[in-house]
Amino acid sequence: MFMDMLSSAAERSVTSWVQSLMADGYCIIPDAVPQAMVDALHEDLQEDFANAPHASGPFYGEWTKRFHGLLRRSSHMDGFVRHPLVLRIVESVLGSGCDTIQLNLTQAIEVLPGGRIQPPHRDQDMWPIRVPGFEYLVNVMWPFTPYTAANGATRLWPGSHCRQDEILIEPSEAISAEMEPGAALLFLGSTLHGGGANLTQASRRGMIVSYSLGWLKPYELPWLAYPPEIARAFPAGLAALAGYRAHRPNLGTFEGRCPSSLLATDGSKGLGAVDALRPEQEALIAQFYAGALPANLSAPSGG
Repeated sequence: MFMDMLSSAAERSVTSWVQSLMADGYCIIPDAVPQAMVDALHEDLQEDFANAPHASGPFYGEWTKRFHGLLRRSSHMDGFVRHPLVLRIVESVLGSGCDTIQLNLTQAIEVLPGGRIQPPHRDQDMWPIRVPGFEYLVNVMWPFTPYTAANGATRLWPGSHCRQDEILIEPSEAISAEMEPGAALLFLGSTLHGGGANLTQASRRGMIVSYSLGWLKPYELPWLAYPPEIARAFPAGLAALAGYRAHRPNLGTFEGRCPSSLLATDGSKGLGAVDALRPEQEALIAQFYAGALPANLSAPSGG
């Protein structure tokens, strides 16, 4: 299902979408997946939508239903989470700021009829420190039903990622991300956005798949959402995105090892600690032991 490498035409497409995303703070890829693929996932989640309690609080809003941990709810999630084009776009945006990206969140959302408008916000504000010109996450909204201005399509403020000192921007500058199932809306964590009001008599349903820098604490704790007994059934690449991968140097380990060792069935999880270092760190350590560096070389952790 997944390609290790994209074709040259797809590579050009990645560049074009990244340019659009970084220029406007968002982009909409039409027909990113077949509608049948969306329908299959939506069908798997029907019972969850029916049983999910209403959210609470002024931000989520009691007029919405939300639930998480979607990887354990449907095997169809893999096709969205590791969509080749989307993943390459995300890696292009975030890759310069981390060793590896991670899943920050998977969340299904239903905005019920009569649902109120959501307060505009920037998702990056969940982390308290901001570095200008540095992106922390990319969100991908996948609609399960048509998104229209009338039923509460996500509102976005184009260019707001370049106006981060403005907490609020005039509503007249916002656009509604209208799209059909099969499309994908990508927007930066620095882009001002919020759910629209649902003025219709039908629910608006969709999901967010969010990716962040691999060294940040994610919104959704992956090892609780997907404990080893569940994650062992995931393909290796999906398990890595879902938290079973150390971020060099030595971040997110268990017993000093990459957490992927928890998924092993060959007994390797009983082995000792193993470094996970970047090449330049290994080179510095080699120089230190060769006597080419001063004795106050700092270790990554655990001295």
